[in-house]
Amino acid sequence: MSKTFVTHPLPSTAGPETRSLDAGLVIDPGTGAIAPNISMSVNNVLMPGDGAFSADGVEDLASLPYLYARWTNPTVRQLEQRLAALEDAEDALASATGMAAIAGMLLTLLKAGDHLIVSDVCYAGAAELTQRVLPDLGIEVTPVNMARLDLVEAAIRPNTQLIHCESPVNPILRLVDLKALAAIAARHGVLTSVDSTFATPVATRPLSLGVDLVVHSLTKFINGHGDALGGAVAGRRELVAQIRGRAGVYLGAALSAHAAWLIMRGIDTLYPRLRMASETALSVARFLESHPQVERVIYPGLDSHPQHDLAKRQMDVFGGMIGFRTRDPKATACRLAERLRVAHYAFSLGHQRSLVVLMDTDEMMDSTYRLTGEPLADYRAYAGDGLFRLSIGLETPADIIADLDQALTP
Repeated sequence: MSKTFVTHPLPSTAGPETRSLDAGLVIDPGTGAIAPNISMSVNNVLMPGDGAFSADGVEDLASLPYLYARWTNPTVRQLEQRLAALEDAEDALASATGMAAIAGMLLTLLKAGDHLIVSDVCYAGAAELTQRVLPDLGIEVTPVNMARLDLVEAAIRPNTQLIHCESPVNPILRLVDLKALAAIAARHGVLTSVDSTFATPVATRPLSLGVDLVVHSLTKFINGHGDALGGAVAGRRELVAQIRGRAGVYLGAALSAHAAWLIMRGIDTLYPRLRMASETALSVARFLESHPQVERVIYPGLDSHPQHDLAKRQMDVFGGMIGFRTRDPKATACRLAERLRVAHYAFSLGHQRSLVVLMDTDEMMDSTYRLTGEPLADYRAYAGDGLFRLSIGLETPADIIADLDQALTP
């Protein structure tokens, strides 16, 4: 006799570690399998009684839980529910990449004649989209150093619709006081969104600080294994539904079921991975501060970080990302690429293996940020001529330290 398996909702008191494992989990009714299924079907049958039909014929198809995979998919929906639970959000929308999540959000909430305030330093793709593509669509954009809340408030206009930032900022690990930023925006009736990819919900939950929407590149720490692309935006149900109805339907960047399954597999270990990476990162950052070839280390968990007090208030852990500078960054980059054996000289971040790469300041200015004057001086105060972005993995801490030591030493 077959059994009927019922998935009970988690208790409201369930901790974040429990939610990372079980939120949205559906036990297979036929087999009792606990691991989520991968639903590879592109379409779903419409049946009387599921809300698709009435006496007058077909009703609102958008009310159906599953219709067509570009709209939503059972496996993707489980991922969205898990992400919403982790961020204390009412809902979440998953997309094919982190950039798809950012683009979908911006192209839903902004139209010609609107004004966006964006962090003057952020993920390169987001910076270039906001400062080069959106103006072509008639959207006004003002880049601002969001560590300076006075500058943020001064930039708000009557047509400002959204303030978008990152915390910590990629690549210089500058922080934003999210609670204070959200309060300023609320006073002016402006929405706020935060890319929390570096922090993850293990460190910071922006919605609990008053932010309206939180964005993630799921490719990074949340997946954590370097084998799946994905993105997500989470927040109030009506905002997510608005983004799903426009970006999810018309922009076409749907997340595949297989990628969703891989990302859920990664979320199962998100909390222990991030806690281990954070502990290791603090040890590595302290080592780098003492290394004769290193002239500055930037890590929110260090007393030397200019916003360390804010980090202690806003972050439960300090994360797995470190920035460091050397006196001759290009020569150092060559040594790292040639000598590293435990860490890897490569782009991307948030994987199980440690990754490091040079973010050359002149190249970043030419290709992406194009800062001048005070904003450029502030960037150089963090990055100098070039900042090494180090993403800490799950290796033995002493092995990472020894590998960096031998590679950094001329």
